[in-house]
Amino acid sequence: MPKKIDWMYNRKACATCTKARGHLETVGCGVTTWEDATKVKYDEKGALGVLKGADKLIAMRGANVVEFNLKKDRPDDETLLKYLMGPTGNLRAPTARVGKTIVVGFNPEKYDELFA
Repeated sequence: MPKKIDWMYNRKACATCTKARGHLETVGCGVTTWEDATKVKYDEKGALGVLKGADKLIAMRGANVVEFNLKKDRPDDETLLKYLMGPTGNLRAPTARVGKTIVVGFNPEKYDELFA
C-alpha cells in the first residue's frame, strides 16, 4: 500500500514539482496537505523550522541523493541549508514530510522506494 505524504511544498509551474506530482499519482501516493511555494516562502530560518521534529532528511538533485540522520548525527545548519535552499534563497520545491522524514527534491528511483 502506498504511503501518505503529510505535507507537500511545491510550485505548480515548476518542472521538477510537476514530475514529482506525476510520479506520486502513478504510484498512488496521496498528499494530506499541499502548500503553494509561490504563496508561502520559507527563508533560511523557516527552512530549518521545517526540520523540527524530523529524524531524517533526504535531499535529491537529479541522480544525487544525500541522507542525513538528524537524530543521531545532525550536521551544522550551514550544511543543511546547502541542501534545503534553492537559488532564490527560499526552501527548495518540492519538499515533503512523511512522518519524521523530510524529502527535498525529486529522484524517480528514491520516490519509488519511499512512496510506492
